[in-house]
Amino acid sequence: MAEVTHISKNGFWLLLDDEELLLPFSDFPWFRQATIEQLTTIEWPSADHLYWPMLDVDLSVESIRCPEKFPLISAISQG
Repeated sequence: MAEVTHISKNGFWLLLDDEELLLPFSDFPWFRQATIEQLTTIEWPSADHLYWPMLDVDLSVESIRCPEKFPLISAISQG
């Protein structure tokens, strides 16, 4: 089960079964302007794949665990 457990101005926490991961907006800027509904509507179709259908965002779970290993590119301003 994938569930958003906490949202702050700096990011949000995602619970994947018994693992909790932080997604800071500085590393994942396309979530910064998302609504609560958009953030919490999440699919986990495979062990390493997450999908936010209302935002059309796909992420590897490994990219959340180790964002420094994945040079993410977004056209959305981080400001």
